[in-house]
Amino acid sequence: MNSTSTLQNALYYTFTRDKWSKLRKAVPLTLSETELTRLRGMNEQLSLAEVTDIYLPLSRLLNLIVGAKQQRNLVLEQFLDQKPDQSPYIISISGSVAVGKSTTARILQALLQHWPEHPKVDLVTTDGFLYPLADLKRKGLMKRKGFPESYDVKMLSQFISAVKAGQKEVLAPLYSHITYDRRHDEHQPVRQPDILILEGLNVLQTGMDTLVHSTAPFVSDFVDFSIYVDAPEPLLKQWYMQRFLQFRQSAFINPDSYFNHYSNLTDDEANAIAGNIWDTINAPNLKLNIQPTRERAHLILQKGPNHTMEKVLLQK
Repeated sequence: MNSTSTLQNALYYTFTRDKWSKLRKAVPLTLSETELTRLRGMNEQLSLAEVTDIYLPLSRLLNLIVGAKQQRNLVLEQFLDQKPDQSPYIISISGSVAVGKSTTARILQALLQHWPEHPKVDLVTTDGFLYPLADLKRKGLMKRKGFPESYDVKMLSQFISAVKAGQKEVLAPLYSHITYDRRHDEHQPVRQPDILILEGLNVLQTGMDTLVHSTAPFVSDFVDFSIYVDAPEPLLKQWYMQRFLQFRQSAFINPDSYFNHYSNLTDDEANAIAGNIWDTINAPNLKLNIQPTRERAHLILQKGPNHTMEKVLLQK
């Protein structure tokens, strides 16, 4: 048994897919095949069986946890003789590029908002908090895009702090995967949701992950429950390259796409470029910044081939 397995056994309850699926109990499936098609990510064959076995038990767990927080707020209200701030329950979802974080986030949002106790569930991705393209070029960070230093951490921390404080409306910047840049003057309003799902590469990072000492809060300081979507690196690289080839035949064709110059590549050329991007950017970021935060997550979803969940680890 390696050191990672030993650490996980000490920190987590480990469930096979079959054992985890039984924790669904009687929670009904509220998604149709049509809705699931809309929520799937590119290159993912997510089935209703996957939603039933993995995501329904998870939504049940989160509903119980959020309910416990709501009960605590009632106790505080009674004790203080005043209503506490309208603070949402914040769930973060982290993991590598191409692991399927966005699909996990969308599925959870769709399931959680069907629970009557917390019908308003918002989803925000941290892509919008990447520095604008012009700033990244000026700072020499284009080949570090996705690394912690490529994000406007101050803006992100101020956003999540304002949401957690219960402000009536907080604006999140939006990102375009076509222009590969933050959208100018376009924002997503967040208006006191019951639950906020925050999805991104580095949302589990803390002050221990930076070389510069700082007393400023990190995003992870505001998170109530964290999820890490995990998979072996060879699969991650394979999924990234498959996605790149699919983008070449879809999004890259758009004349406004930042990557339009890739649209006429042959399969061999596209595979070579995708493999190089993975090896020089995504793999180093995974090893240096993303993977080391995995064991901080309250729950780890471990994937195997075809994006199928094989194990679930729940923090003790």
